[in-house]
Amino acid sequence: MAAMATETKPAGAGPGAISRSGNGAPSSWGLGDGAAIPWEYAPAPESRDVVTLKERYGLFIGGREVSSSDGETFVTVNPATEEPLAKVARGTAADMDKAVRTARTAFRRSWGSLPGRERAKYLFRIARILQERSREFAVLESMDSGKPIKESRDVDVPLAAAHFWYYAGWADKLEYAFPGRVARPLGVAAQIIPWNFPLLMLAWKIAPALAAGNTVVLKPASTTPLSALLFADVCRQADLPPGVVNIVPGPGEIGMALITNPGVDKVAFTGSTEIGRKIFKGVAGTDKALTLELGGKAANIVFDDAPLDQAVEGIVNGIYFNQGEVCCAGSRLLAQESIVEPLIEKLKDRLATIRVGDPLDKNTDVGAINSKAQLEKITELVAAGRAEGAEMYQPACDLPDRGYFFRPTLFTNVAQSHRIAREEIFGPVLSVLTFRTPDEAIEKANNTSYGLSAGVWTDKGSRILSMVRRLKAGVVWANTFNRFDPTSPFGGYKESGFGREGGMHGLHAYVRLEDR
Repeated sequence: MAAMATETKPAGAGPGAISRSGNGAPSSWGLGDGAAIPWEYAPAPESRDVVTLKERYGLFIGGREVSSSDGETFVTVNPATEEPLAKVARGTAADMDKAVRTARTAFRRSWGSLPGRERAKYLFRIARILQERSREFAVLESMDSGKPIKESRDVDVPLAAAHFWYYAGWADKLEYAFPGRVARPLGVAAQIIPWNFPLLMLAWKIAPALAAGNTVVLKPASTTPLSALLFADVCRQADLPPGVVNIVPGPGEIGMALITNPGVDKVAFTGSTEIGRKIFKGVAGTDKALTLELGGKAANIVFDDAPLDQAVEGIVNGIYFNQGEVCCAGSRLLAQESIVEPLIEKLKDRLATIRVGDPLDKNTDVGAINSKAQLEKITELVAAGRAEGAEMYQPACDLPDRGYFFRPTLFTNVAQSHRIAREEIFGPVLSVLTFRTPDEAIEKANNTSYGLSAGVWTDKGSRILSMVRRLKAGVVWANTFNRFDPTSPFGGYKESGFGREGGMHGLHAYVRLEDR
């Protein structure tokens, strides 16, 4: 269990000072006289028995599981225990070419000309099966990625199913989505997804592509291929025509082989800005449609009239959700100077209650970092923050002996020139900066090469509207953060990419519009 913070408020502190008991906990946590009663939790592990892992997984091409062309495999590892989970076929460029040709055949023979109402039936089936097998998917996702089971159970899997439900409804209504135009499918869509939300990103991409009449070749991240391969079983269970969805795991180079394949009509990528640049160059000079959803360095702006307790919960959800491995994470907190001290004190108190540990324990708030390489990156950037003069705070907590874990971290006294304020850390690390006026908040929030998301916390509706107009971000949350819905578009500007996923806007990326 995370131990209580032990800092105390200095004498003579200003408004908003928090009264603390002798052991450092706020008096409000006790039953009177400042006697704090820390909560104790019994372990509440989710059963692994709901998941049957195969010793070896193949590629999913043409509705069948096949071996890679060279017979090579790689091992996917549980980041919470460092134990191997399964061997997975390691796709090659030849396998990608085979998958693209298979998807092309399925597009020409059946799926591309199938009436929308018939395509909708398959998407409805997939959505229903995802719901029926939700516990299985949630446990597998947590085992493979390291995220807490309560997040995969309550967020990832339900949202994935919701996207299939939503786009199933659009499949026979494209004429209403694009009034006065005829929407034609593009053909074969190449889709590359990241490791932070494997199943959800799969749904974001596959659902609109199928609804619009395209076929798909999907490459999952090499550290988290298992939920995509379990989804292949869902496709079989739903009787999806062979070749409509093909899944080829493997290293990054086969992703480039996929997007440069001449048989591909559309490329969709979610991942780092660095890889996004390479993909942009890879499709340059072709007529392939392209959408990129890349990195972010979001500002979460808190004004002095904001409800601080509500804001603290939003800040925590904005940066410590999914271990901070979120492209739209609110990794920069911009706090108005007049309330920065009480806000930081409340944040520290809240951090002391966050539980770090076994992702399959239902009490866990922060699970394991996805890989050793990512943990090393986080560690290096945190060290850079301390070396550049920022003040670090971490709650006292015992980390598991094995696995890739990192304590929730808070930096104060951060300058805009610091690396932790400029670079995407992709971990549970929050940098706090201050501002005096709305103009200064806008200047600091927009002082980044990214433009994916932002948050505004204030009691004034007029201020929210004013800030939203001036923030250079694709998504701005008001008095909340990290809330998603299949009906709402998501995407960024600048080095955060272009194009939108979700909502009716998500259909635009997968159709060619013609005049009637």
